[in-house]
Amino acid sequence: MHIRRGLQYLVAISIAASVSLAGSPAQATTPETDALYNSAQRHFTEGDSAAGRADLRELIARDPADAQALSLQAIWSNYDNDIPIRDDAMGRLRVVDPAMAAGTDGVFQAINRGVATLPNPLPALVGPQTGIVVFGYGLLPDGTPRPELVDRLQAAWLQAIASPLSPIVVSGNNPANGITEAQAMRNWLVGRGIPASRIYVENRAGSTVDNALFSAEILRTVGATSVVAVTSPNHIRRAVTDLYIAGIPVVGATTSLDQLVSQLPPPSRPAQYNIYLDATRTFRLPVSR
Repeated sequence: MHIRRGLQYLVAISIAASVSLAGSPAQATTPETDALYNSAQRHFTEGDSAAGRADLRELIARDPADAQALSLQAIWSNYDNDIPIRDDAMGRLRVVDPAMAAGTDGVFQAINRGVATLPNPLPALVGPQTGIVVFGYGLLPDGTPRPELVDRLQAAWLQAIASPLSPIVVSGNNPANGITEAQAMRNWLVGRGIPASRIYVENRAGSTVDNALFSAEILRTVGATSVVAVTSPNHIRRAVTDLYIAGIPVVGATTSLDQLVSQLPPPSRPAQYNIYLDATRTFRLPVSR
């Protein structure tokens, strides 16, 4: 069992709906409440939000001031459309930890924006203060991009041509033949005329959550204040949600053409599950403690 220390979470929401991450003192916990928290997170990971919320209810009954449990309860109650429980958890959270409550409100806003995003094969027209983030995908055994990643790169190439002053972040680890996804993406883009000086290689990420958090760090370092997300149509809503929670407003969602039509309708509530799960991870609510 891992006791959390120095939890980071969102503390402010800008007008542009971006949020910032900041430190907070660790909460006092007990073995019993930690066990309930960990059980809840296991249930959420396994797709059983009702069982996870039941664990959180018992935890909150034991410790009404557990901010992490209250935030999770509010988020997953929102997913299950249990508005009374969501509002009760948020009311308690606003008293216990106003900063985390503000961040949780930001999670709701980010999810709503992500779900409402439409896949779009047309590049956005943006300036140098807007970065381009290309989300990685698995490589072939020889270290070259798989067809789906090539589709994403073609969309990224069009976006890069449409916005010639925007910095580009290629994000993804998962190496094959000694080459990371990000390195393979950089090589592909450079090979098609994109200057290497525009491209920042983020080769630590092993998930969409990591893609968003690590890319947001790079974008802030290079002075970008907004982003165009580039990925596949069936992945764009998760990507947009995570980037918002990571603190970078999304002003474009450029996707490949493959599976575009099937992804245009808004996702059903069950189809939103992974968006919610990613959101709690990007918000840095610990998976276990």
